[in-house]
Amino acid sequence: MTTTVGVTRTSTIDEGGIRDAVFRALDLVGFEPSGPVETVAIKPNLRFYWDYSTGETTDPRVVASVIDYVRERWNTRARIAVVEADASAMRTRHAFPMLHYDRLANEKGVELVNLSDGEVCEKEVAVGRHKFTFPLPRMLFDADLFINCPKFKVGPYASGNALHITCSLKNLFGCISKPRKVGWHPQINEVIAGLNKLIRPHLNVVDGIVALGQRPVKLGLVVAGRDPVAVDSVVARMMRYRPSSVRQIRLAEKEGVGSAHNISVVGEDVKAISKLFPSRSPLAFKLTWSGQLWMLRLYAKLSGDAVPPLLD
Repeated sequence: MTTTVGVTRTSTIDEGGIRDAVFRALDLVGFEPSGPVETVAIKPNLRFYWDYSTGETTDPRVVASVIDYVRERWNTRARIAVVEADASAMRTRHAFPMLHYDRLANEKGVELVNLSDGEVCEKEVAVGRHKFTFPLPRMLFDADLFINCPKFKVGPYASGNALHITCSLKNLFGCISKPRKVGWHPQINEVIAGLNKLIRPHLNVVDGIVALGQRPVKLGLVVAGRDPVAVDSVVARMMRYRPSSVRQIRLAEKEGVGSAHNISVVGEDVKAISKLFPSRSPLAFKLTWSGQLWMLRLYAKLSGDAVPPLLD
């Protein structure tokens, strides 16, 4: 079975250009809901309090365009919520206004929901020989439509000699209701695969307007698809990484989340985009990251201060 991934770009990084790129990417995918769309949850990637111009967090203009698409294509009166959970170093109640999502909510008439509040259900999952129990928001399972809006970026830490990419699969890590998530990092790839077995977004819309590799770069890019493994495989190729070298992609495929094969990429040329992305060397990143952590620990020891929870 062939999976379609839509890739579009805009040369004008403004509200109109981004809206056009999002609409074209979703049209290329050709997704149609299986039933009425009354309730919708949209999950961006909000990391700490960094503005979208850094490439770290999802541009609210991308989310605004997704909201418009839902209302114009499926239900003008759909109840839409933009959702995010607290993290060790971020409180959602602060992140929403600082990252312009309160303005988005007012303009579009949508709700902002902290996934660390509200009803939580404990979900168990096995990934290979590992078993996990996650506290997850019930609303994600009850929504008629769940749309994942991750970032196009290289992950914030290295494991072994491999870089982690932060895209569709990884963005579900932020759905865990428990704020302090660092305890899951030692098995991060298995955790990501497990979460994607439990939570199945209907659509993934990747924000590559400002992508993040060795440095932020304005790509004006939107990537969309139903299968998160396929979407992340295409993103990895645009980052000049082999999808099979990204462990979270391999594990998710092995666990039946999706497929990294038989992908039909429609729209922009993947190879052309890969030449524009400032890729990171896994080994160099590992060395610089280890050095930064060493200096932070030394600082904490000398000053008595705490090491910031950078891995969340």
